[in-house]
Amino acid sequence: MSHPLFTEKLLTWYQQHGRKNLPWQKKRTAYRVWLSEVMLQQTQVQTVIPYYLRFLKKFPNVTALANASLDDVLHAWAGLGYYSRARNLHKTAIMIRDEFHGEFPTSLESMIALPGIGRSTASAILAFSDQQALPILDGNVKRVLSRLHAIATVPQKSEKELWLLAQRYTPEKDHIIDYTQAIMDLGATICTRHLPKCAHCPVAEECIAYKRHETSLYPIKPEKNTLPTKKIFLIVLMNKKNEIFLERRPEIGIWGGLWSLPESSSREIPAHLTHFLPNIDISTSEELAPIKHVFSHYKLIATPIRYRLLKNIQTAMSHTTHLWHNPKHELPKGLPTPIKKWLAFYDEQNRIL
Repeated sequence: MSHPLFTEKLLTWYQQHGRKNLPWQKKRTAYRVWLSEVMLQQTQVQTVIPYYLRFLKKFPNVTALANASLDDVLHAWAGLGYYSRARNLHKTAIMIRDEFHGEFPTSLESMIALPGIGRSTASAILAFSDQQALPILDGNVKRVLSRLHAIATVPQKSEKELWLLAQRYTPEKDHIIDYTQAIMDLGATICTRHLPKCAHCPVAEECIAYKRHETSLYPIKPEKNTLPTKKIFLIVLMNKKNEIFLERRPEIGIWGGLWSLPESSSREIPAHLTHFLPNIDISTSEELAPIKHVFSHYKLIATPIRYRLLKNIQTAMSHTTHLWHNPKHELPKGLPTPIKKWLAFYDEQNRIL
């Protein structure tokens, strides 16, 4: 199969059937492309669109994003998951403001050096915003190339081969924007993970997996492991005003940098809280209905344990790391979705007390 033939077929198909009205395809800038590429990592287009539009309205450019607080950024991101993406967006925006005078770098090496931007994302940003002829290799492209060449190893082990193929089929600058969008669209709409629409594929005649009637075998899947279950306890400290104690989670780990209930490996109040709440005088604890959430690598069962404080605590605390949430007030910004839903329900119950 020659490179020009594959490229020509794909570009011809794209002109008739490709997606051309996605929000990030309008007024393309490095900022808009970067934002869309990060949001689209492990998230479907239809899910991303409303988040993208709201995020862009709130943070219309990289300087606005850099000048925002992390809480505001995490709040705007809440519901998309994989919160490290939002933290890296904020870090990168600050770096671009401070180190690049508010302008995105135009070299692949400088782009990859920014937090949360890998080679494929960097290439996509530079291809779409600067027409640089760079190959991309996101999940859609990996699937297309794996079927096209019937690559007999899992994508993680065939990364080098896939990059060489991606480079081989990447056209010159004049067609790079359409081609980059075309190969992503082919994977997203035709060469789908399940039930690919091979009858409508413009390159089916060149596809080895299709010729062998083996499209369902590719990409080769790693051995599937049952998701482990992680059980934790969440400590619900409620004072006499029915306020709930929240703390900011560490940046590393689940819900990094977001507000949440204090976590414990047992039903007991964790030792680190005694620093902020010395001589805690509590009544009998009460176990509440568990919060269940599925992450990509494990299932979480978080059991809230409520402790009612018998007297109000007067200890001074930093509002950047700890706070008391009043159920009569709005929820704080920067809450993970499961905790936000739980607090909203809990607040509703306590408003009628």
